[in-house]
Amino acid sequence: MSASTKEIKRITTNTLQKMKKAGEKISMLTAYDFSFAKVFDEAGLDVILVGDSASNVMAGHETTLPITLDQMIYHAQSVVRGVSRALVVADLPFGAYQSNQDIALASAIRMMKESGAHALKLEGGIEICDSVKKIVSAGIPVMGHLGLTPQSIYKFGTYTVRAKVDEEANKLKSDALALQEAGAFAIVLEKIPADLAKEVSASLTIPTIGIGAGNDCDGQVLVMHDMLGINNEFNPRFVRKYLNLHQVISTAAKQYIADVKSGSFPNEEESY
Repeated sequence: MSASTKEIKRITTNTLQKMKKAGEKISMLTAYDFSFAKVFDEAGLDVILVGDSASNVMAGHETTLPITLDQMIYHAQSVVRGVSRALVVADLPFGAYQSNQDIALASAIRMMKESGAHALKLEGGIEICDSVKKIVSAGIPVMGHLGLTPQSIYKFGTYTVRAKVDEEANKLKSDALALQEAGAFAIVLEKIPADLAKEVSASLTIPTIGIGAGNDCDGQVLVMHDMLGINNEFNPRFVRKYLNLHQVISTAAKQYIADVKSGSFPNEEESY
């Protein structure tokens, strides 16, 4: 955490804009509950994303598609209660905004009113810009998301790197500019070539947050379960595991089981 942000009482979208201008990287992680959100916030994280990845890591679904708006509101409520400094961004889930602008706005208003989140994230480019404009015009900050967009996984058919061919890369560049023009305050760039992410980041006045998009984005985001090594079955090259919590938790659980079975827990000092 740098000197320029450590004294800030609350990170806002304006703070992120200033960080990009100053060349200060933005740190972002997902969280889905009060306890982890509180730890991350106290550690000095800039942005906490209540991701629809909760569908995978919290509920065990294969994709992000099944999670509902009600479920996302619940997760966002829990996170907001643990945060006093970080900007909390919540994903609008699949089906909550793709139909039309009015449904998108209604979903956005529900999420903001009922969860207390500070901003929303929507996947897609030019095709959702009218909805982005309508949501922003209602006073709700919107973060975009381009590249590999998990809500469209059945359209892509694969989780491989996106925008490697010129046609898709050019569309992504156009989408990024369109989202900025529509009023988005930042854009997540997921799993695209590093050179393309660098070019897009330089072309925008708003920050970019990378995940599998190289080091030239204005910030980085990871799913907390990947970064902490809770999930030992997902090992893409863009994930750096800072802990192996899967092993730590498993070892602790096995020791607890053994202590209960042997009768060594609880001992006299742990009893009343």
